[in-house]
Amino acid sequence: MKRYSAWQLFKQGLTGQTGWSPAWRQPDPKPAYDVIIIGGGGHGLATAYYLAKIHGITNVALLEKGWIGGGNSGRNTTIVRSNYFVEGNTAFYEHSLKLWEGLSQDLNYNVMFSQRGHLNLFFTPGQRDALMRRYNIMRLNGIDGEFLNREQVQKMVPHLNYGNQARLPIMGGFLQARAGTARHDAVNWGYARAASALGVDIIQNCEVTGFIKKAGRIAGVETNRGEIRAEKIGMAVAGSTSVLAGLAGLGKLPIESHKLQAFVSEPIKPFLDTVVVYGAGHGHFYISQSDKGGMVFGGNIDGYNSYAQKGNLPIYTDVASCAMNVMPALGRIKLLRQWAGIMDMSMDGSPFITKTDMPGFYLNAGWCYGGFKAIPGSGWCFAHTIAHDRPHEINSLLTLDRYAHGRQIDESGHGPYPKAH
Repeated sequence: MKRYSAWQLFKQGLTGQTGWSPAWRQPDPKPAYDVIIIGGGGHGLATAYYLAKIHGITNVALLEKGWIGGGNSGRNTTIVRSNYFVEGNTAFYEHSLKLWEGLSQDLNYNVMFSQRGHLNLFFTPGQRDALMRRYNIMRLNGIDGEFLNREQVQKMVPHLNYGNQARLPIMGGFLQARAGTARHDAVNWGYARAASALGVDIIQNCEVTGFIKKAGRIAGVETNRGEIRAEKIGMAVAGSTSVLAGLAGLGKLPIESHKLQAFVSEPIKPFLDTVVVYGAGHGHFYISQSDKGGMVFGGNIDGYNSYAQKGNLPIYTDVASCAMNVMPALGRIKLLRQWAGIMDMSMDGSPFITKTDMPGFYLNAGWCYGGFKAIPGSGWCFAHTIAHDRPHEINSLLTLDRYAHGRQIDESGHGPYPKAH
């Protein structure tokens, strides 16, 4: 497969763009592989890539029931950050951010990672103190974070509502300058292309309908394109985790499926060159501006379980109100699209990258709000766990049995509503 380069762009421009080859191969499934990865989203693709690149396991099939980029990968708000402060998440998300920083060069594909910063606003002394604790812990772990007073925030983002009568009086913010956004489609396409070049078979329109077991361990999958055998199977299917886990016989998992809605406005001239966020007590809101000019934003999950990948008026009203609280200038722009992605919400707001009780079967799930930003780190750790049949130190706490032993990783309280832990 040809490397992308400035010379290739120039050459193809002279020949009418007719010499490009497909970004990845379209093979038919073989009867057996060393490893099967179920799920062609970012987490599955990254896992397949790192299995081949780092661990030399290239006889890998990645099974996607739809098409690459057609699931949750294209339904998020593309924010990348590592401002976590509870053991188990802190090192993991920072490792993921470091992988983001070199990802375009690693994949030879521009994932459009823009380190424009992530600004978390606070409106009360209590919120300031809570965020100060978070960012102090981050800095003790070598993660960048900076306190900004009101004047510094106003200089950085002059469009916010700093009026004396503002419903949410801005007192300041905390900035992670290395955070930012990336292009979600490009991340998937880049991982797919790089994995395929290393020998991974990316098989689209291949839905898993059952699991094959032998002597108490996993032995393969049944699909709409026939049986495929493998001694190791990893599952990274986001909102479909509970359904496939039931087919596999894993039993009830400590997750629930919720939809998270997002919004994009009509394109406008450059308006916001960082990610602005606020939460805790005054709603939950995050916003950035895409490279095409649209304002991309979102808020809380729907308050009930659902597999519906569509928006609704109550969340629109809630998120639009949150936007107007801090950015009244947005009130005159038009909304272009509203959509939803399905998430595995774990009970403690933290994910699973782990072995299961079934030998040869591995689970990647429970990403709550954090799925997109975690893609490189998730794939890196999941590949290590599958290759060595044990977790890496970085994901050693992200296990299923933490609930059995009372070692939950309560990062944010953003797990599902039952909070039954």
